[in-house]
Amino acid sequence: MIVTLTANPSIDRTVSLPEPLRRGAVHRALSVSNHPGGKGVNVSRVVAAAGADTVAVLPGNSGDPLPRALAEAGIDYRIVPAPGAARVNLTLAEADGTTTKINEPGAPLTAECLGALADLLCELAPAASWVVLSGSLPPAVPADWYVELVRRLRGVRVAVDTSDAPLRALAREFDTAAPELIKPNAEELAQLGGGDPAALEDPVAAAHAATALVDRGVGAVLATLGAAGAVLVTADGAWHAAAPAITPRSTVGAGDAALAGYLLADSAGAAPAERLRRAVAYGSAAAGLPGTGLPGPHHTDPDAVTVTALDLLPHR
Repeated sequence: MIVTLTANPSIDRTVSLPEPLRRGAVHRALSVSNHPGGKGVNVSRVVAAAGADTVAVLPGNSGDPLPRALAEAGIDYRIVPAPGAARVNLTLAEADGTTTKINEPGAPLTAECLGALADLLCELAPAASWVVLSGSLPPAVPADWYVELVRRLRGVRVAVDTSDAPLRALAREFDTAAPELIKPNAEELAQLGGGDPAALEDPVAAAHAATALVDRGVGAVLATLGAAGAVLVTADGAWHAAAPAITPRSTVGAGDAALAGYLLADSAGAAPAERLRRAVAYGSAAAGLPGTGLPGPHHTDPDAVTVTALDLLPHR
């Protein structure tokens, strides 16, 4: 079972436009769709679509539309009571695949709610192959809360996918609170170790940056690089997977799908190169779907993904 935590869940609303977005103009939408969202929820959606067991953990209340949306999507979930409604994240999707996102900040969580979320994760963890801590933190939540969770979940395989202050807070504590897996993109790699995000879109540069994180205790780094594919670095080696040629329609959720693909492959006992292959196959499939659509296995083509081992030893 893959357990996901989404501390700042959302309803993801996609407005599809027939023409390029123009500031100050009036646009008439082609369509509007709503899905349960937040990065951890997205991972659970992909895992469930593959027929694997998952539980999504999140704050909310029975009057919120989010639990109903999860149930309609067939996602097993656990709600910790919290005031307020889930935020709405708006995606404006243009016909050429360009997406503009406007994310609400979310509702603050009390210390009691944070404690209940942590207790619930610890309760579910013994039956989990992975616990995923994913996404931003709501306003007023301490930036180092993921650090606390990683420490409490010691002995459990934890994957973290976050950015900005929560990511930097976790990085400061890698020596004592390193997760089994992190999934940064190029910009987040730069937040972890400095450097130019554009330069880190190069697979070899990204692999070197990821190696420094593994040297600090992180079990594995899955760095997603958009059109450049992804790299995976562990203590045993480094690999690059080239992304297959696709017509991009939306990048929303592509990183979450890549993480889910990796975890699904790992849960099936796949070797590192195959885990990376499945990650890129799922991420590319998500980028080929409109709006906030997320892929099932039938959308993916792992055979179209080329994986190459990287020799980084002379440079370490």
